[in-house]
Amino acid sequence: MSEHRWPEPGTRIHRALAQAGVASRRAAEVLVAEGRVSVNDTTALTGQSVGPGDVIRVDGRMVAPEPLRVLVLNKPAGVVSTARDPEGRPTVLDALPRDVRLYPIGRLDIDTTGVLLITNDGDLANRLMHPRGKVPKIYEALVDGRVSAETVRRLRRGVEIEDGMTLPARVEIMDRMHPGGTWLRIELTEGRNRIVKRMCLAVGHRVSRLRRIRFAGIEVGGLRPGEWRAITPDELRQLRKVGGVDVPDGPLFTDTVDEPIRRPRSPHKRRAI
Repeated sequence: MSEHRWPEPGTRIHRALAQAGVASRRAAEVLVAEGRVSVNDTTALTGQSVGPGDVIRVDGRMVAPEPLRVLVLNKPAGVVSTARDPEGRPTVLDALPRDVRLYPIGRLDIDTTGVLLITNDGDLANRLMHPRGKVPKIYEALVDGRVSAETVRRLRRGVEIEDGMTLPARVEIMDRMHPGGTWLRIELTEGRNRIVKRMCLAVGHRVSRLRRIRFAGIEVGGLRPGEWRAITPDELRQLRKVGGVDVPDGPLFTDTVDEPIRRPRSPHKRRAI
């Protein structure tokens, strides 16, 4: 999306509102249905298309697009992958900029570490999380016990878990020694909840440590746990291609690509419930 062409021609009104950070697409549809949205001083219709020359207002206030943010966080253990936590636990958003509405692209368990993308680009997030996208994800997992070659072959073919067979995966035993355990490198193209832990448990090996080292080709690089950075323009183009989102010829709509690595504001502390 180009900075000077929001919304792009033919964009549905609810999608344009989501891109501007007004609300999620579903919530934006409700705003339109309630008659609270206007386009060029005329009440908007559900499903209406808008373009870069249109003036969009919500409750009489003009809507302007948020700057696009796509950040990569090296998620530490002990932090939940949500915007808010009813139990008061630290979240992945606590140390991030608060000038725009951000949310994680997918989730990692509280004890899982590594690559987590965070954005306000709803279209990109939806594409990268949708099962049809088959976005590649690479994990390093420490499992209990010694893993046999036959077990590796089973994991590669797919194993039966509670919600069906897993898709074929790339699985290798790593050259990392651990007393009483085995390190596995696992590449998946599906994102079912806790799938790495469940597939390993299905073949008799509990995961004791799990780290995601790559998501859609993006790595944390030199980021320490809890540190984050804005992705580069090339990485953003790569993400859009992986997610099947149109890649514009001009500059991408982002203003954070030159920011340095950012460290957490303070050590993670449990908040009062």
